[in-house]
Amino acid sequence: MPEPRQTSSTNPFEGRQILINPNFVNNLQRTKRSFLARNDVYNAGKVQYVQDNVGTFSWIANIASLGEIDVLVEKARTAQRQTGKKQIIGLVLYNVPDRDCGTGESSGELSTARDGLRRYREQYVDPFAMRVHRASDMTFAIAVEPDALGNMLSSDGSVFCASAREPQKDGIAYAIQHLQAPHINLYLDISHGGWLGWNDTLGPLADEVTDIMRRPGSHNKVRGFVSNISNYNPFHVDVPPPYAVEGASWTESLFATNAAPHFRARGLPTRFIVDQGRVAIREDQGLWCNPSPAGLGHPPTTQTGNDLVDSIVWIKVPGESDGRCGMPGAPGAGAWFEAGAQMLVQNADPAVLSIPVRS
Repeated sequence: MPEPRQTSSTNPFEGRQILINPNFVNNLQRTKRSFLARNDVYNAGKVQYVQDNVGTFSWIANIASLGEIDVLVEKARTAQRQTGKKQIIGLVLYNVPDRDCGTGESSGELSTARDGLRRYREQYVDPFAMRVHRASDMTFAIAVEPDALGNMLSSDGSVFCASAREPQKDGIAYAIQHLQAPHINLYLDISHGGWLGWNDTLGPLADEVTDIMRRPGSHNKVRGFVSNISNYNPFHVDVPPPYAVEGASWTESLFATNAAPHFRARGLPTRFIVDQGRVAIREDQGLWCNPSPAGLGHPPTTQTGNDLVDSIVWIKVPGESDGRCGMPGAPGAGAWFEAGAQMLVQNADPAVLSIPVRS
């Protein structure tokens, strides 16, 4: 197989601000007001810091939301013009047929049994790609289909997931093929270290990626891979967590380091980004749905301490629920969960500073 070409030899996040999502900023207003109502200026100041400084990825999770790409492009152009800071627009391409076949908490609108692959290509990927291609003056980082590979490799007992596997590979390959441009940086999701970061799963993971990368043909390119989307694993810790065992990737930095040789041996890129919007040190690494306690992770930075990692990023928007599970009163996946948002702020990484509050 020809080596997949990377989008660029340089880190696309270097010298760029991830676009601050106005919807996230607006949701945080409620959280800030709640702290101020209790005279908790310290935590309100942390909310202000996030509102002013932290860009997040935006999820394009159905056909109806495709127009949001155009809105984000205009906001990025405006921000770049007003601040003088180069912007990078983070997007999540997330609508593969039969998505989330393993748990169903984030199941989507497309089904392979109902012409889902054709609709995914023609009604979702094609207009997604058209919008991104025509904004060639901007830089994009696109996380491709969270959890798809994880479900492919760990849901062997599920007939539903098994039947979705090949159509999903074809769909992801199609998306890669149609998102080829110098200003587009693709990061294929590889789940997280607790899911596929084990010694006996890293090889099969690399094989599955290789199979997907063959399908678009020899003119494909991806910048690299993204891990820990919507999960809570720390990037690095000084003290191993309770679930740390030999042969496991119990931090996401370790996952990147452990995965890289397997990818390199197959001619794949070895660049990574890691979601750190939420972090929790849990007794069980399998606790993924609104665990408590948890906190905001380190804000996005290219100073990662791991040469393989382009940037720490925030992809799953902190404060949005993982599903109707975990903390009491949690709403459906993607809905704003105010109690969860307040907990995350209270337990935030020290790099989330408290600054003077504005109304």
